[in-house]
Order: sequence, then C-alpha cells, then structure tokens
Amino acid sequence: MDILERYEAALKLYREKKFDAALEIVKQVEDAAPHWKKSFLLEIFIRRDKGESLKEFSLLEKFLPRIDLASADEKNLAADTFNCLGSAARFLGRTADSVRAFCLSANFSDDNKKSCEEISNAIFSANAIENFSAEDFQKLYDEYEKFLADVKPFPKKFYNHKKIRVGFMSANFHWSVVMAWSWKLLRDLDKNFFETYFYSAVKNPDDVTEFFRATADVWRDIFNLTDEAAAKIIREDEIDILFDLDGHTDGNRLRVAAYRPASVQMSGIGYMGSTGLKCFDYFLSDETCAGDETFFVEKVLKLPHSHICYEPPTKLEPAKNPPCVKNNFITFGSFNNFAKVTDSILAAWKKILDAAPQSRLILKHKIFNTTDEKNFVGERLKSFGFDLSRVEMRPFSARSPLAEYADVDIALDTFPYTGGVTTCEALYMGVPVVSLYGKRHGSRFGLSILKKVGLDELAVDSLDEYIRRAVMLAGDWELLTILRKNLRAMMKKSPLMDSENYLREIQSAFKKILEDERQKS
Repeated sequence: MDILERYEAALKLYREKKFDAALEIVKQVEDAAPHWKKSFLLEIFIRRDKGESLKEFSLLEKFLPRIDLASADEKNLAADTFNCLGSAARFLGRTADSVRAFCLSANFSDDNKKSCEEISNAIFSANAIENFSAEDFQKLYDEYEKFLADVKPFPKKFYNHKKIRVGFMSANFHWSVVMAWSWKLLRDLDKNFFETYFYSAVKNPDDVTEFFRATADVWRDIFNLTDEAAAKIIREDEIDILFDLDGHTDGNRLRVAAYRPASVQMSGIGYMGSTGLKCFDYFLSDETCAGDETFFVEKVLKLPHSHICYEPPTKLEPAKNPPCVKNNFITFGSFNNFAKVTDSILAAWKKILDAAPQSRLILKHKIFNTTDEKNFVGERLKSFGFDLSRVEMRPFSARSPLAEYADVDIALDTFPYTGGVTTCEALYMGVPVVSLYGKRHGSRFGLSILKKVGLDELAVDSLDEYIRRAVMLAGDWELLTILRKNLRAMMKKSPLMDSENYLREIQSAFKKILEDERQKS
C-alpha cells in the first residue's frame, strides 16, 4: 500500500469515527512522508474530534509555520488550519487568539459562505473578552458584511394576510439550550392571529424536531439548501416576521436573512448579542437585559418583563437541604463553559475561597474529560494560587447536570459572557447564583434572571462586590436552606416562567413591529 492509499484508508476510518485506528495509519504516513502536509492536518482533525484540544493546539502551532501563506495553492489549507486553531484556542480559554485565528481563516477562504461562518465564530468568541468595545464588535461586523458581496437582497414587501405569518429559523430545533428558552413561544403562539412557519437547519433531528414538525403550520427543511434557495422559499411563503433564533452560534443561517426574504426580520433568544447585520430590523430583549444599545445595529425590542420563558428539562426535585448542612463547609460551583472563565474571574474565585474557610469549588465542563486538559486547567489554577485539593474538576457527562446541583451551595457566574440557561438550571434546583454584570447585553443575563426571581441583590456591577456578596451568602446557611426550599416556587411565580404573560407581551410586540414597519415603507 503506497502513501496515498494509506492516507485514503486513514481518512475513511476517520469519517467512520474510528479515530484510534485512523491515527495509527496517519502516524505511519507521517513517518514515511514527513513533508506531506495533508496527513498532519488529518491528525489535527482526529485530535480535535477525540476531544484532545491540547494536543491539537500543540500540533497546530508546529504545523502553521510549514504552510506557505503566500501561496494561492495553500489558501484553503491555511483556512482549515486557522479554523482548527480558532476552535482549539477558544476551548482552552485563549479567546483573543481564537478571534484572530477565525478572522484569518475567513480571509484565506475562497468561499464567502465559509468566510461568514468563520467571522460568526470570531464574533461568538469575542463575547468572552473583557473590555471588548462596541467599536471592536463593529469591526467584526464590517468583516462579515464584506463577505456578503454575493448576496442580492429582495426588495422589501408587505402582505395582507388574515393571520401574521411568523417564520422561525434555527439549527436548534432539537433539545438544546435554545429550546429551554423558546419552547413556549414556538409551541403556543395564538393560532387565531398567527401562523407558524419553521425553517429548520437541524443536522441531527430528534424527538423535539419531530414534535415541532407536527406542531408547525408549515415546516421546511433548509439544512441542505443553499442560502439563496432557502431565502427564495421564505420569500415565496410571504413571511411577515422572520425570527432568527441562532445569531452567531454554530450552524446559523444568517446569510439566508441577508437576502431579506421577509417583511420584518429579527433575532434573539439563542444568542447573547447583536447580529451586527443591517438586514435585521429588531433584536429581542427586555428592559433589564438590554443595557447599552450602542452595541446593537438592530433596534432593541424591549419586552416589559422577560424576553425569555424558561422551560425546565426535568421534573427532578431539588435536594432538601444545601450540602453545607451535611458537609459542614460551603461548596461553590460553576457548571458554565470553562472557556468563559477569564483571569479576572479566577482571581475573584480565589479571593472568595480564601475568605470562606474550608470552602470548596466544583467546576464541570468538557475540558475536564481528558487528563491533559485537566492538568492544563490545574496549572492555570495553581498560577492564581489555588489549592487544588479544594477544587474538584468534573468531566462532562451525558446525564443532565441538574442532579449535581445537590452538591453545590452557591453557583458563581462567569463574566463578561455570563451564564444563561445554566443560571436558570441552578436556580431551578434551589441554588442561588452570584453574578457580575456590565453594560453589554451578553453580560446582563445574570442580572435580568436574578431580578425576575427577586434575587437582584446577588447581581452586582463590580468584582469587589461580587466577592463580597458571595462571601456574605456563604456565611448565611439559614438563608441558603430557605432558598433551597423556595427558589423553584419563586421561579415558577416569576416572569421567567409566566408563559401566559410572556406570550401576551411577545404577540403584542409582533403586531406592533409589523405595523410600525408597514407604516415606514
């Protein structure tokens, strides 16, 4: 078997997800042809899909200098490599490196659709960077617009339907965090006034997909359609309001919206900030979460109470008491994506542990699934002075993390990319959350959620106060016990789970924005 045949055999095994077998052959190819670049890139893909981000990142750093970035023949190779570098850097918490790598990938790619995906990746990563200004975001939005040169928008058009046609577009019509916040909206719009059209870019359908396929007035699968073809279908469906639920998250179809197929277009719920695209008229938020509107290209549509309606994924009851009652010490926890954890937050967590004697910290995320990544995080924690005997790093598991909140007394939010559904899950399981908020929308989810539940005193605007509130709460075990018993009931009575009022407000908003835009035209 010659080198090319071996490579093809390894590629076949990789596509079949037989990673170890593929890796064995790739190593043989690398030994036999050390200057052949494709085999090294395949190893990078294998390491990525095995979840070995640290090894992947190391390989990428060695591989990049071997690419001739000035060669037209190696542009796509460079684009793929920078994409991998961006993903690995984001996973490891090297967020600024991630943004740079994704932007480079976009500019090396010769495919505008792929370039837009890469700028979306960069914009998503930027949400975890402290002090990333509205101007910084705008530069990334301008980059995205640059790769829309091939898109020719439809002229704006309004219709006179008996019912308002609302089109929901998403890659997340399966069980996901997006569903936890949009379930009621997608299922329960008043059919006396609205018709629902679903434009599904779901890659792997599940029971939730099938439920909404049956619920929708009209269902369209657009996963395999080009952006232009999908936009033409939406145009032919004469959609009054197109609601994108994904923003710059993975699998988004923002380029479909760039064709402006609907009369009015809006985004929100599934993404924490502006799309930055002129094709969107509105972004859904609420009076508390909106923050500094200079971060938005769209007009911010502020619902009076809540722009989300939480649907819990489980009926599992909270533990009867906080674990401190049994353990005789406080356990803090963060089940957020560890890529959100900045140096500033780590420094604050260290001060909180120091001020709460014998306290512990539980961290849970995919980064702890491998020994290498766990050690990598351990070294980072030690550089901030953490005693690792007081920190438990739990791997990601298929089962719901909600049961594990029985081990946590107080949840600590991340910043500036705060928790959203993660915060709702903690509260639903009776665990109070201490959150730091800033000016931009994505940094204010904790404030918005806590205020709705009646715990706005746990949302603060400075790191010093964040530390102080966490330490004060850690010293009040009676309050923790009361909250454990009552937080779920508080949530159920709050705007976060008041689906009837939520639907009234959002339906009224839909009617108003359609009429407002009609009058403008």
